[in-house]
Amino acid sequence: SCFACGVGSSFGYKLAGFNHLGGVEIDPPIADIYKTNHNPKYLYLEDIRNFVKRSDIPQELYNLDLLDGSPPCSSFSMAGNREKDWGKKKVFKEGQSEQVLDDLFFEYIELAKKLQPKIVIAENVKGLIQGNAKLYVKRIFKAFDEAGYNVQLFLLNAASMGVPQKRERVFFICQRKDLHLPKLKLDFNEDAIPFGEIFENINYNDLTKNEQYLWDKRKIGDLDFGQINLRIGNKQNSFTTKLLYKDKVCNTVTGGDNNVLFDIPRKTTKNEVCQIGTYPLDYNFKNVEPKYLIGMSVPPVMTAQIANQIRLQWLDKIK
Repeated sequence: SCFACGVGSSFGYKLAGFNHLGGVEIDPPIADIYKTNHNPKYLYLEDIRNFVKRSDIPQELYNLDLLDGSPPCSSFSMAGNREKDWGKKKVFKEGQSEQVLDDLFFEYIELAKKLQPKIVIAENVKGLIQGNAKLYVKRIFKAFDEAGYNVQLFLLNAASMGVPQKRERVFFICQRKDLHLPKLKLDFNEDAIPFGEIFENINYNDLTKNEQYLWDKRKIGDLDFGQINLRIGNKQNSFTTKLLYKDKVCNTVTGGDNNVLFDIPRKTTKNEVCQIGTYPLDYNFKNVEPKYLIGMSVPPVMTAQIANQIRLQWLDKIK
């Protein structure tokens, strides 16, 4: 696992019957959480740009069944600066390292070229296939092709995969050319899981004064505080603070999650967030806010669904 972060994907592969060997993570506190919960055989606390240059990578990590990674994606999020940030060096939270975020995808592909795993998966935000970023996708396809891989691109919604969360993500799923495998077919139609099924009947109020003011003015059908602001004549802001209805699937959990219940003036509890992200309730988050870690991760059940199909359609045939 590269850019391991909250290693939600690692849980997913384990659920699908994979043996998780290890990962690369640049942020020390996150790597410590990863080690505590997974105890990986190999853990490299470093920038992937340094890892790919290593000459001492164990032979066991070559010709892997599967290499997984989620290159940092804030430059392509529709909620971010997008084009304004492309090609710029930034110091960001994970390891306080100055990096050009949109270059890290190609460092990951370079690692795949070096290790030559049978299957490579790269997960990213939906914004990567929207607008001008589509040209970036063409570069990714070209780089994977030159690295020796055939690529399929999928846009998947976790809500149709047994995850109680509307979370759309892009997956590049690549097979090494010499394996000559058929195209992968992914068609998930799990029943939606509304928030009411994981709701905890706990009454308390943790809203700020401004949040309470807007919550009091909510109407059935409002999706976020931004809509309330517009209706009462305020500035166009607070669109990222979403309203949660018990009969609807939860909104995407983000690193700065701000889901507020429609019926009770509170935000989601730790147990609710774990279930929304399909994380174990006993996961040890140490000193990191659960909403942050889960918001930065691929839901384990989402990964498990994909990994299971890869195992059935591809790897079992190779074995």
